[in-house]
Amino acid sequence: MEVEKTARSVEEAVEQALAELGAKREEVEVEVLEEPSKVLFGLLGRRPARVRVRVKDTPVRRAKELLGKVIDAMGLMVDMKFRETEEGLFVDIAGPNVGILIGRRGETLNALQYIVSLYVNKNRVQKCKVYLDVEGYRRRREETLRRLALRLAEKAKRKGRNIVLEPMSSHERKIIHTALQGRDDIYTYSEGEEPYRKIIISPRK
Repeated sequence: MEVEKTARSVEEAVEQALAELGAKREEVEVEVLEEPSKVLFGLLGRRPARVRVRVKDTPVRRAKELLGKVIDAMGLMVDMKFRETEEGLFVDIAGPNVGILIGRRGETLNALQYIVSLYVNKNRVQKCKVYLDVEGYRRRREETLRRLALRLAEKAKRKGRNIVLEPMSSHERKIIHTALQGRDDIYTYSEGEEPYRKIIISPRK
């Protein structure tokens, strides 16, 4: 997405372009097409500055674009914060009535994260992992899964038989595996095909 603007100065033209694009200065590339200058020794006025401002094609821009369309279509008013690190792009969404974005046990949130990830990484050579969260749901869910893992591990150990968990996403399965790794009384493994792949907690004989 790009626009061209003319104004008395380069900076004024850039500000007009930013307003039209709805972007911040660090989110764009600026090409100065013409510097402002006097015409005929100043006898006939000044030639205005002309710039071309292009929004950078970054993971943040792509995620913001898609999420904006989805959330607008749902009629929600939200605040989105984007944080890009070496690990990936983290998006935190907050606001009233955002529970609809989470869904049953995070199913809607996981689906939305998957779609955003596909859009962000389309035609990109260097892939970027996308982590989407709503009102701290991911953190609370991780704590719940860790407690569940410990409780079911004790149950498997006490009863001496396998405990089969409900199907989970790969991210949630990793939380369970990590919570129980290194134990010498039980072990975990996954079986089944996505999206019905599940974890089995098994006592060591």
